[in-house]
Amino acid sequence: MENTTVSNPPKKFKLDLKRTFLIGFAFFGILLLWQIYDSWCPTLLTDIFARNVYHLTSADLQLAENQDKLLNVQWIVGIIMACDNLAALILLPIFGNLSDKTKTPIGKRMPYILVGTFVSAIAFPFIPLCFHFNKIVGMVICMAIVLMFMMMYRNPAVALMPDITPKPVRAKANGIINIMGYLGGACATVLGLFLVLSNYIKSPDATRNLWTIELPFIIASVLMVISALVLFFTVKENKIAEEMRDELEAGEKEAAIEVAVDDEKPMPKANKIMLWGILIAEFLWFMCDNAIGTYIGNFIIYYLKASSSNNTILTIVGGVASVAGFATAGFIADKLTRKWTISIGLALYIIGAALFAVVGLTSQNPTINPETGYASLPALMFVVWIIKGYGIALVNTCSFPMVVELCSSKKIGKFTGYYYASSMAAQTVTPVLLGLLFNFTKAWFVLPIYCTVLIIASFAVFTPVVKSVNPNKVSNVKGLEALGGDD
Repeated sequence: MENTTVSNPPKKFKLDLKRTFLIGFAFFGILLLWQIYDSWCPTLLTDIFARNVYHLTSADLQLAENQDKLLNVQWIVGIIMACDNLAALILLPIFGNLSDKTKTPIGKRMPYILVGTFVSAIAFPFIPLCFHFNKIVGMVICMAIVLMFMMMYRNPAVALMPDITPKPVRAKANGIINIMGYLGGACATVLGLFLVLSNYIKSPDATRNLWTIELPFIIASVLMVISALVLFFTVKENKIAEEMRDELEAGEKEAAIEVAVDDEKPMPKANKIMLWGILIAEFLWFMCDNAIGTYIGNFIIYYLKASSSNNTILTIVGGVASVAGFATAGFIADKLTRKWTISIGLALYIIGAALFAVVGLTSQNPTINPETGYASLPALMFVVWIIKGYGIALVNTCSFPMVVELCSSKKIGKFTGYYYASSMAAQTVTPVLLGLLFNFTKAWFVLPIYCTVLIIASFAVFTPVVKSVNPNKVSNVKGLEALGGDD
């Protein structure tokens, strides 16, 4: 049932642009680490397990007859990547609930953000160090520490935005937060242009330069700490929450949901259906997107035979498209509702995934340039990354606000935990499942087919199940005024 009631007179909400960007420094640190972790760790794990299980040298890893062995270890790579996410699946709701109930002079989210950041930043550079010296156990332990403390950081950092942002303007705020996150990812991507992972992997064992893989991790740690300190010194959590109390309460009354939230009563059936529809669809789209994030580096290096710098360039192209999506999603949602903005984003991703499948099925015997030792990346891949980058930005901008719309300010951390538990569950399942499929089929082109099936399933769950609740009863301030400071 569409909610078309018009309040009289309508309450106007506007977004504090400066404060939202400052809150975004938390997400800057998250995606900075995540980009390096997802881009580098699967390839490092593939290399270290292949050489230890099959006693291969760096030269052996490049031979065509050893590609099956590289595929055979993908299930181990998947399990290692998934185990970290399994821990996160447990920890995210715990830290969400804990931060909801925490009261300190610096706020309820800030203690978790600071501790999580500093421990992760210390452990992160030890991952490539352990790899370089062939310490598998040490590498896996360091990866686990980083992921667990990032979960302490991630949930409270994300919950901080809805804590001090009225419900009707959270989609715009989430777009800005995600832009800040992608700036963090861009920093990691630029590092990848200068420190090319495939050059390290292909180098003879005796000449491998530790700093090629160590520097991105060290720089990421330093920038993470700086971003957390900027957040701490500029965003006074308790003070802002007190100043925003009246506007936040007014926003609660204007939520775009079928049945109003009441903490004293069980969650209404309509709201439960909406929540489960979002979370199940989210699980599926994260299974798709994380599969690409986890294995695209290996796909480019070992299947397309291209340089890993192409992965960096793809990340830049997709990142620019995503920033465009983050910048426009809130305005599209104002016109079409958040539900249809997400549906459009998923439809675009389906098109991108289908084109990716075409690349996978038509690139089985790439031509190697004898001068460079690499094949050229198919031009269609750039089209794919533009389409899916813009599409997933629309999805991610609007999906999180839809989840926290279904709770009061007292349970934002808890519902943030639901949102990230769904995504982390997907990231627990998908590396293992796809790794097993690689092992079973001995075919890298399973990756795009797998992703196409999942994103279609996500669209099929989300679009018919989740209601389009019309937020037109809210009069959001338009244009630049909507992004202005508080009067």
